[in-house]
Amino acid sequence: MKNNLLVSFSALFLLCFYAGINHIHAQTIDLSKASVMVSTEIRLPVRETIIRTFQEEVKQRTAIQLPVTEKWNNKYPVICMVLASQAELFGVEVPHRTGDNLPETKAEGFRIAFDSSSGAGTLWLIGNDERSLFYAMGQFLRIADLSSKSIKFDKKNEIASSPAYPIRGHQLGYRSTNNTCDMWTVDQFEKYIRELVLFGCNSIENTPNMNKSFEANMKVSSEEMNTAMSRICDRYAIDYWAWVPATVDLSDKAKFEKILEWNDTFYKNCPRLDGVFIPGGDPGDNHPEYLIPFLEAVAAKLSQYHPKAGLWVSLQGFNEEATDYFFDYLKKNDVDWLKGVVSGPGSPDDETTSSTRFRLPKKYMHRHYPDITHTVRCQYPSPEFDQAFALTEGREACNPQPFFYADVHRRFEPFTDGSITYSDGVHDDINKILWTCLDWNLDEDVRQILKEYARFFFGISDVAVTDGILALEQNWYGPLERNGTVEATFTYWQRLETAHPELKNNWRWIQLLTRAYYDVYTQRRKIYEQNLEKEANKVLATAASIGADQAMDRSLAMVCKADKEPVNQDLNKKIQDFCEQLYRLIGMQTSVKKYHASGPERGCILDFIDYPLNNRWWLEDEFNKIRGMDSENEKLARLEVIRTWENPGEGSYYDNISDISQSPRVKTRMRKSYGYAWWDGGMSRKRLSTQLFQHLPEIVYTDLDLNATYTIRIAGRGEALLRVNGERIAPSAYPKELETFKEFHLSSKHIKNGKIVVTFDEPDELNLSWREQSTICDVWLLKNN
Repeated sequence: MKNNLLVSFSALFLLCFYAGINHIHAQTIDLSKASVMVSTEIRLPVRETIIRTFQEEVKQRTAIQLPVTEKWNNKYPVICMVLASQAELFGVEVPHRTGDNLPETKAEGFRIAFDSSSGAGTLWLIGNDERSLFYAMGQFLRIADLSSKSIKFDKKNEIASSPAYPIRGHQLGYRSTNNTCDMWTVDQFEKYIRELVLFGCNSIENTPNMNKSFEANMKVSSEEMNTAMSRICDRYAIDYWAWVPATVDLSDKAKFEKILEWNDTFYKNCPRLDGVFIPGGDPGDNHPEYLIPFLEAVAAKLSQYHPKAGLWVSLQGFNEEATDYFFDYLKKNDVDWLKGVVSGPGSPDDETTSSTRFRLPKKYMHRHYPDITHTVRCQYPSPEFDQAFALTEGREACNPQPFFYADVHRRFEPFTDGSITYSDGVHDDINKILWTCLDWNLDEDVRQILKEYARFFFGISDVAVTDGILALEQNWYGPLERNGTVEATFTYWQRLETAHPELKNNWRWIQLLTRAYYDVYTQRRKIYEQNLEKEANKVLATAASIGADQAMDRSLAMVCKADKEPVNQDLNKKIQDFCEQLYRLIGMQTSVKKYHASGPERGCILDFIDYPLNNRWWLEDEFNKIRGMDSENEKLARLEVIRTWENPGEGSYYDNISDISQSPRVKTRMRKSYGYAWWDGGMSRKRLSTQLFQHLPEIVYTDLDLNATYTIRIAGRGEALLRVNGERIAPSAYPKELETFKEFHLSSKHIKNGKIVVTFDEPDELNLSWREQSTICDVWLLKNN
């Protein structure tokens, strides 16, 4: 009896086990021999674009050409794309759900579901509207198992979804300042726009080239591309926007009429136009007294050709008075010709976006214009960014920062109706995809977005690329010489490079590899070159015994080994090759001279690959000045200042105020308080510390000698309105030029607790641009002998 029960139990177990296996297999549908059916109720040319996009994207990943049919076939599965409003598709009932949770019935929503009730089964892609079918298609391409000669879909991936925000777009400028897109063909633009759409994008904003003299890299004229982009957007059923600044003095009637005429011509030539964005500044510098009449005139022109298009304006560059003027005007006049207001870099609330929403009447929409393309001198500077990266990779390097920008999104987006991001190339490609996905689903997991990115663009379904991208983001946090992530990230990406030779011509892949190589090359250079400077300072310490001139010769020879005996030229060569490949594949301009970039700040990582990471240029210039001094004592005194710049002696302290590796006592790290200078096209010969600054730093010193007196020395430009423990201190020396020293003597009363807090009052400089305002670069607390 016991044995019979055991046999029965074993049989039951095996029956359940195999039933489980069959159930698991039943969840996966093989669509390798499927045909495609697309509703004829979708207007042309959108229907044709849906078919072409799906066939091309599937074939690219599987080498399978899916046939399109209008006849049902019971032998093989069918993939059906249909509008939610339809009752049937070619005689077969469209499955509709009931209940309250129906995302596919909302604007731009979709549903993906498999129906096995008839024939070999049907995979339904149901969209609320035309563009929804592209979003359903994109979701399918990201989650289906697509490999060579194989298309499989797991029923667990059935989904119904609709977007959180109605505006989800990106700026793709066909203008010279773009570091890549100004070299694209129409086909390249369409491919990139398609890929953005498949991740949920519904708006593309062109930045039309308004100056004919800046068409050096363009393969087609501005007018031709403007029209082409408009038609592309129409084929994909998404909105086409134009960013059109008013760069003239609008109080001048003749200039007013001339730029209005340009707008009129542009609108007339656009097959489709859904939005026009006129920034109030950056560029443009017109008080709303003159800007508002221009906006009203533009709205009248726009409505003649595109009556449903909306006119938008930003308050970028507006001061408090101009901002009040604008909102008072809206409150008093309640105009209908304005669709909404844009918050972007330099807007009155670019740190919150909330005040604009609260002040803006509810009838007007509020759009975000976030800068996801720049790392320094920008709206959202990269936090904890090492100066070596700022000097070399600069403002427009490949900058995947998914968790950083996800945090930015959570802070700013809730007060808006969505975004069209500010971009000047495709180095920010991952940030674009991330931002679009978060605009679709606020709760989307960052890692999941990166997994789908890797699956869609690289065909890699494991987490290897996800972790590699996140590692690149970590490279940019903290002092470079202390960052153990950089070498590990480089090794990781080298292994990925070896493991995936099939991606050697994939530009997105090459960009990420370039970052990994560039980061580690910069780290190794910084460590090597700054160690050379430490050795050079040891030589300067012998100046009194060997003579000033000989000490300068030996010291300069030491720091200049960085040029004569450079490190890791194999990495340098690899980066050069990557940049050549990126230029050939997508026209990415990483050099002014070699690849015709419009300016050195526009992604020219190649031009700065060997920019000095020690002070050898500055030392050379200083030594030339010292050689002209009259006496040996004068020379030695100046050399002693140089030698002890960063090491003022026992009991004294030095902070390079914004270098995260040399400012342990500095407490301010807010994005508005510090920056990186940009002089001489990025090739400044100033001391490295002089190229960093804060406006209003806070510095805390502890464990000071209660029996000593101290002097605070400050190097910077302009004013330094210093307070110690809240008390304003008068200076004993107050030169305002760079690399001269202001001095403030402290008495024993300031040190009575062994601690001081140094702060600064803000000078009255609202009339000056940020480039002209006072800065603080170096601060010393010197113990008096």
